[in-house]
Amino acid sequence: MLNFTTQGPAAPNGVNAPLSVRLRRFQWAANDLFRDRGIVLPRDVEQIQALSYGAHGVWNLLDVYRPIVRADSLPVLVSVHGGGYFYGDRTLYRPYCMDLARRGFAVVNFDYRLSPENRFPAPLEDLNAVLTWISAHAEEYGMDASNLFLVGDSAGAQIVSQYAALFTNPEYAARFAFSIPHVTVRAVALNCGMYDMLSETDRMKRGDIMDDYLGPDYKESGLLDVLGAITADYPPTFLLSSYHDFLLACCQPMADLLKSRGVEVISRIYGSPEDDSVGHVFHIDRRSNEGKRANADEIAFFRSHIVPKKM
Repeated sequence: MLNFTTQGPAAPNGVNAPLSVRLRRFQWAANDLFRDRGIVLPRDVEQIQALSYGAHGVWNLLDVYRPIVRADSLPVLVSVHGGGYFYGDRTLYRPYCMDLARRGFAVVNFDYRLSPENRFPAPLEDLNAVLTWISAHAEEYGMDASNLFLVGDSAGAQIVSQYAALFTNPEYAARFAFSIPHVTVRAVALNCGMYDMLSETDRMKRGDIMDDYLGPDYKESGLLDVLGAITADYPPTFLLSSYHDFLLACCQPMADLLKSRGVEVISRIYGSPEDDSVGHVFHIDRRSNEGKRANADEIAFFRSHIVPKKM
């Protein structure tokens, strides 16, 4: 087994960011590194690291993880990391993503442009660029682009939820300045996220994380009505949260809305009211039994939506 170590965020760490943001990034990284202390990486998963997928240098790098013993073509699972839009990178998500790869997927773990150096819709543009890269390189890396799945947590869950809306709603997608690639998103998993962008931005105050991400003209952008853009074509969705997730209140309304639009959805709350150790993004913690259960449930959900590849 390999010892898990990290050098911290792989993307630029904020030379142009305010000191308050740089300090917040440092504090969050310290918490994540403490959580993952002593974690070992599996020997039965291959790592292909630091592949360029876009035009933004070190912001646009990805890793591919695959089981060493594998089929010729694997379903693809793209992970969108969380971090309040201003924090996080693929290095910190490597243990989680490699664990998912052990279950028979080619997992793509990528960096995207963070705020406040970059603003909305930069992460959506970068996710789109990742899927475009997969479309072009799937055969080279043994990936089946006809069976593609997206998973995101916290801010990453919001990004996935929004991308799924524009991916399945051409009128909504036409408002964005990028073209959707030719891949098939079979299902998505939204973990511990916030989904109602309009309501969230209405309650935010200046100087908040969302303000840094969206910029001063977000209300005039016309792009934030994500829930209004959801149609019956939205991918089947697995929603999870926990009793002590500070975004728990966002889970059931999203599940209800998806059901009302005719979307297949599973919604689960993990942990218990008595156990406050199962909190926000608990599933990332490889020591958490509830996290292991949640990840197994999501992988089973994805497997149920794999379509046999046409010969």
